[in-house]
Formats: sequence, C-alpha cells, structure tokens
Amino acid sequence: MRSKMLLPAILFLCFSVYMHADTAKTRKGDVMKITSPAFQHNTMIPAKYTCEGMDINPPLLVEDIPEKTKSLVLIMDDPDAPRGTWIHWVVFNIPCSGKKLEIKENSIPGVQGWNDFGRVNYGGPCPPYGTHRYFFRVYALDIMLNLKEGAKRQEVEDAMRGHILASAELVGLYKKVRGMK
Repeated sequence: MRSKMLLPAILFLCFSVYMHADTAKTRKGDVMKITSPAFQHNTMIPAKYTCEGMDINPPLLVEDIPEKTKSLVLIMDDPDAPRGTWIHWVVFNIPCSGKKLEIKENSIPGVQGWNDFGRVNYGGPCPPYGTHRYFFRVYALDIMLNLKEGAKRQEVEDAMRGHILASAELVGLYKKVRGMK
C-alpha cells in the first residue's frame, strides 16, 4: 500500500519543483541586453579590436539591468579555438547603478581576471585560421565578488553561483586578414 502511494507523491513533488523553477524564470521582468555600437550581433568585429589592430576592447552597452544588481561580470571567450574554449577577457565587480551601463572602448570597467594569453587584461580576437565566434557574456549579480585581480574564470564562475539575477550575450565574428601572426 505504501509503495502505491509513494510513487504519486514523488511525481507530484517533482512536478511542483519543475513548475516553481519555470515560474521563477519568467518573473524577472525586462530581459537584460548587451550590444555594441562597433558591431551587430553575429557580425564581424572591426579589426581595431583584434590582434591585427589596436587590440583594445570594443565599446559595449548593457541595458535593462535588474534593479537589485550590485555588480556585473563580463566574460569574453572563443569556443572555436583549436584547443577548446579560449578566454579573452574576464572582468568582475563592474560597478553599476541604474538600468544601463556603458563600457567605453579601451577601458578597464572593473577588476580584471586572468585570460588564456597569460595576462590580466583584454586580449582581442586572433584566430589561427578560419572565422571564429567571440561571446561577450554579461551577468548581473546581487553581490560584489570577494576575489582579487587575476582570478581565473572558474573562480569567478564559482563565486557567482547562486547570485546571478540576469545574463545576456553578444556574439561577434572575426577572421584574420593577414593570416598567421
């Protein structure tokens, strides 16, 4: 008798948890966005922002930031790199107040983490061959992260866990003009 009642109870509990998680996702209100005046989503990043140009970060605009946001995290990576995802830029504890934040070209908007170039700064697109995708992901957090400059991406992601209010992504493309560098 107990086993006949146990299965429906477990199914009800699982369904309730699933429905609550789905409802929580839809209660966020505005959807945070990240754009750039330098390039559109899924289009080519100007050479100025790559290893073939000035190798400086492009200007970015984050809009519809949730009201209770204490800081932003920005991670730029290339999932098409030959040896796996290549980290180009990690920035955390980006201060923000209000619904919009402009990240200026060639700026350091927060505390920088370690990238796969072995540096603590922006490293622009520099694919060895072909066209690669570059993901600019921004996360709104309800805390400032207790990390020091040079933190690795995994440390930043671990510290963010459970504190993400919203996220957004912008994808830029790049193919070297001059070949191998």
